[in-house]
Amino acid sequence: MVNSSSSRFSGYRGRLAPSPTGFLHLGHARTFWAAAERARAANGTLVMRMEDLDPERSRQEYAQAALEDLRWLGIRWQEGPDVGGPCAPYEQSGRLAIYLAAWRKLLRGGFLFPCRCSRKDLEAALSAPHESANAAQSSGNAEPLDDEPVYPGTCRPSGNIPHPFDSSASEIETPEGFHWRFRVPEGHAVEFEDRNLGPQRFVAGRDFGDFVVWRRDGGPSYQLACVADDAAMGITEVVRGEDLLKSTARQILLNRALGFQNPAWFHCRLMVDANGRRLAKRHDALSLRALRMRGMMPMDILSGELPAEA
Repeated sequence: MVNSSSSRFSGYRGRLAPSPTGFLHLGHARTFWAAAERARAANGTLVMRMEDLDPERSRQEYAQAALEDLRWLGIRWQEGPDVGGPCAPYEQSGRLAIYLAAWRKLLRGGFLFPCRCSRKDLEAALSAPHESANAAQSSGNAEPLDDEPVYPGTCRPSGNIPHPFDSSASEIETPEGFHWRFRVPEGHAVEFEDRNLGPQRFVAGRDFGDFVVWRRDGGPSYQLACVADDAAMGITEVVRGEDLLKSTARQILLNRALGFQNPAWFHCRLMVDANGRRLAKRHDALSLRALRMRGMMPMDILSGELPAEA
């Protein structure tokens, strides 16, 4: 059974959710610092969750480095893989049963359909999508607006509004054998108020399409895992980069389908390099690990300026 755990908790609950697929960089530091400061200002709880769903790229050394680098930065959390807490385990790789329960509820509610499209079509569904920053777009060096392109409807059942599967859906216990997509209500505008960037609006079927919630190789997508974990951990506000604004629209639809309450949203402006591209884990010179080795101090990193040699 899938239930939101928000009733188990009181007060503000924020979260840090690094992916251990590389060393954290300068942009991560400033977003995570914002999350920590908002939790501190609200006298709330900060949860550390390690989003290690990618078995091919996740490394324990990166997970350990993230904990060490964020502690060095001055960030403290009250729950997490290193300190425990009421929502353990705090590594997504150990929370598969929670994601399966959410998948079953979506299936039996008629929100999903099986998809036979190739791995290439679905290769972006595992990780958090990233949309380019406005600065990158205006520079002419923008990266793709979203790592998961609008689905062309290859395997989509006819009709626009999701409706329950027939009785055979109750006999499906595992998602094995197919990719599973959430059928979005085409033309429906998803609107929300971002606490940092103001009103946001995305239209299903135009700005994003039927998105992956489970992969044929046996794992949930970022979208499903994020929603299930935020609900189970009672997260009241999600602080993350503006590259995930469109993911928020998807997750609002998932929350609605699963009967979860939406958290509040606070999206931070992205940092970009000298060429107007958002910072990514490929920017090794801007990793917290490298900056620490160069002798930089936490407040230097949080000052708002790129290091001179970046």
